Amino acid sequence: MRSYFYWLLPGLLFVPGVAAAAESTVDSGTTAWMMISVALVLLMIPGLAMFYGGLVRTKNVLSTMMHSYVALAIIGVLWVAVGYSLTFGKSILGGFIGWNPDYFFLSGIDSTITDGIPEYITAMFQGKFAIITPALISGAIAERVYLRGYSIFIALWFLFVYCPLCHWVWAADGWLFNYGANGVIDLAGGLVIHVSAGVSALVAAIYLGPRQGFPNKPMHPNNLVMTMMGAGLLWVGWFGFNAGSTLQSGLDTARALTMTQVSAATGALTWLIIEAFTFRKATALGFVSGILAGLVVITPAAAVVQPVGAMILGAASSMICYYALQVKMKLGYDDSLDCFGIHGVGSGLGVLLLSFFIRDSWMADAAQAAGGSWSAFNQLGVQLVGMGATIALAGIVTYVLCVVIEKTVGFRIDAQSEVEGLDQALHGENGYGLVNSSLR
Repeated sequence: MRSYFYWLLPGLLFVPGVAAAAESTVDSGTTAWMMISVALVLLMIPGLAMFYGGLVRTKNVLSTMMHSYVALAIIGVLWVAVGYSLTFGKSILGGFIGWNPDYFFLSGIDSTITDGIPEYITAMFQGKFAIITPALISGAIAERVYLRGYSIFIALWFLFVYCPLCHWVWAADGWLFNYGANGVIDLAGGLVIHVSAGVSALVAAIYLGPRQGFPNKPMHPNNLVMTMMGAGLLWVGWFGFNAGSTLQSGLDTARALTMTQVSAATGALTWLIIEAFTFRKATALGFVSGILAGLVVITPAAAVVQPVGAMILGAASSMICYYALQVKMKLGYDDSLDCFGIHGVGSGLGVLLLSFFIRDSWMADAAQAAGGSWSAFNQLGVQLVGMGATIALAGIVTYVLCVVIEKTVGFRIDAQSEVEGLDQALHGENGYGLVNSSLR
């Protein structure tokens, strides 16, 4: 009988239940999905680089793309060294920030498995969010900053804005996570990523001042084909961004993925319709702007709304963002690539409006948790507190950082280098080989 057991043992290890028990407590299916989500969010970095890179002038394409890529290195190292500890460690300083020495350099999570997922995967997933957030800000200050100043800025911004805010909203003992009866709703970074980046982008753009010649001198995109390809990569990556933020592979994941698709498509279609009535033509730039408007608005809401709500949010975001860009021109501030006008405005809209489109089952659970009734207006009040805290932290710290960096190492590039182009002045390269100066 024992000989039969030994023959059967290798086969038994391939039976799912037996294999899991024999190997570890890792949920291989969920872990596999989360690894894919890590890759999808990482894909958004080159996607953002292409999106931004195609929108600037030829003489600044490499410099602009470098702003996205350099965040991979700077924030990638800081996240492992201290970022994970500061965001998901135990609250200190009255809940302002996290702290866990075991998380420094991820030294204490080598064997940790939480909810079936190795903590290394969770840390890497969250780390990609930390990387892309300051990279978004670069769109508002493109074509006019030193790389050294920008690099120091994003490092300090990560430490003093992103880490505290992420702790407030997503850490289990964060004050916004527990504010009110059910906490602030922000699935994948409406506040943590897009509103914070948008507000900081606006402050930095106003402080640094406009590009030379803005708004009178034409500043046409150098490669809208590349911008459209970047937008496509962002759309694909956003499935990992939102659906991966459920940290599972189940019903909530399917809901988040579906709402992401619905809102993005509706946002793009709405922008096309607006341009059809306004200009009697559809522009590629307008289409990709609509995609982004639909994606950012659903980012905080994808786990709690249903398809009709996602469509309404996507359409509303496109309309509001479209007119936000018109207001920018009237006010005269130079948010080069409309970081505030789309990310800040669109996602801020989603953070607030989601309160009125929450599915009934979630609202019922919220009422039970509150020990009574819970309405959309109750949740709106919670969301407004989260919005106010985000705007205050991002706005104040960004202004201070801009002043300090400009007065020390320099932030705004010198006039001659701006005219020459940042690719040559800072990198000694041309994005397209031999460049005709007349095309710059």
